[in-house]
Amino acid sequence: MDAVSAGALFRRILGEGFDALPAQLRALHGIVPGQRVTWRGEAAIARGRNPLARLCALATRLPRANECAPTTIEFAADADGETWRRDFAGAPMVSRYRQCDGLLCERLGLVEFAFALRIDAGEIRWTTAGVRLFGALPLPAAWFAGVRCRERERNGRYEFLVEATLPLAGPLVRYEGWLERA
Repeated sequence: MDAVSAGALFRRILGEGFDALPAQLRALHGIVPGQRVTWRGEAAIARGRNPLARLCALATRLPRANECAPTTIEFAADADGETWRRDFAGAPMVSRYRQCDGLLCERLGLVEFAFALRIDAGEIRWTTAGVRLFGALPLPAAWFAGVRCRERERNGRYEFLVEATLPLAGPLVRYEGWLERA
């Protein structure tokens, strides 16, 4: 594996634009294979109430509602991608990320998302480009247009916002907060 393909996952996907990101985004997403780092902060989490939303949240292991959840994320990189081990006030949520066809693929519970990443005014925006159930069964991407993420630096601190809304189910989860390197 050459030096470029062995580098940080987000750098490989975002290319030269990665270097123009604010310092906190570069630090959080700059981990390289063999590196493990921990970030801590807090998050406000809202969950949907529709029974179908609850079922979807269970299948993807989304965090429980909490107005001020102490949050810890351990990021571990290897040659194939990254594993994010989140802890929202004692509720674990683990994702596996890898590059697939220029997209960021996330395995979360029973579902694998493919996200297009773009940089907009110093923020990273994630939009859903594809979804597979059990890693094999493709689902219509249009169903997941309401699944998105925004990452930014504000007042010298990393901030995130994740929203997931589905047709028929309505809002699944919305969580936002901040992190600092531990």
